[in-house]
Amino acid sequence: MTIGSYFFGIATAALVLIAVVELLRRRRLRERHAIWWLFAGTLALIAGVFPGTLAWAAAAIGIGLPANLVFFVSIAILFLVSLQHSSELTTLENKTRILAERVALMELRLQSIEPERYPEDS
Repeated sequence: MTIGSYFFGIATAALVLIAVVELLRRRRLRERHAIWWLFAGTLALIAGVFPGTLAWAAAAIGIGLPANLVFFVSIAILFLVSLQHSSELTTLENKTRILAERVALMELRLQSIEPERYPEDS
């Protein structure tokens, strides 16, 4: 590993962590969404500062190339983020459906009380 790639890895991981913390600080990202990104950034920073840990972890797990471990962990983190977002999307879709049904029922009730304000659609 060259000294340039060493510093590039550390700088990139640090920038990811700074970006996530800044998004959290500005309330553009919620804590529950930031957990996986903070985890990934921390792992990247550890691997950047101590490159030997990546080779050690790959050997301990039985993976031939440390780069393959990086790809596997990256894909696993992205999978978990996608799964979390899918779960939250399902919850929000259910809440939206319930709210739409309640609004429709309220409109029907208002239409029966004040028919002159809500003319029937022709």
